[in-house]
Amino acid sequence: MKKIIAGLFMALDGVVEAPDQWHFPYFNDEMGAAVDATFSAAHTMLFGRKTYDSFAGAWPDREAEGGEDAPFAKALGDARKIVVSNQPLEFTWRNSEQLRGELVGAVTALKNEPGTGVIGMSGSVSVVRQLLAAGLVDELHLLVHPIAVRKGMRLFDEGDSAVPLELLSGETFRTGVLNLRYAPAAPAAPAGYDEAKTHLHRPD
Repeated sequence: MKKIIAGLFMALDGVVEAPDQWHFPYFNDEMGAAVDATFSAAHTMLFGRKTYDSFAGAWPDREAEGGEDAPFAKALGDARKIVVSNQPLEFTWRNSEQLRGELVGAVTALKNEPGTGVIGMSGSVSVVRQLLAAGLVDELHLLVHPIAVRKGMRLFDEGDSAVPLELLSGETFRTGVLNLRYAPAAPAAPAGYDEAKTHLHRPD
């Protein structure tokens, strides 16, 4: 079975919308290496339409220009790119296709295609939310920036169900950005609160 890894730039207050407006002052070689590590193993990329349009409007030209990010641009171009949209799409970026069918069922089928490997996601917040709720995201990679944007879409909106996560690894970059890797976790046992309360009130 294939693994879905979703990577997002996040502000300290949880905002993930429009990172192009606040992200770049914090970009350095450490972050570049982290982004590359997340997606270098992904032979398939899953995008929401808006994120795909943003990528398709930039990366093909960067590949053609042959600059320092051309190898990464080529890797994106060579990857299979699947776009989630309710409207018919036409593509000019190579290896692009539209996801067919209802989201959860179609992505479940995608994960169950023969072979192993990584399906990468970048941005595409509404799609990530739905796949997290359906239990289809295997790892969530968050680059948490030391800035409170104070406006815009947050990754976790209000809802009826909590989303428990397990921290797989974490590191701090020189810029103060936190590189955090999470996996879905089982809900905490109800007894945990009573145990913590007992510990807090235990006499020295």
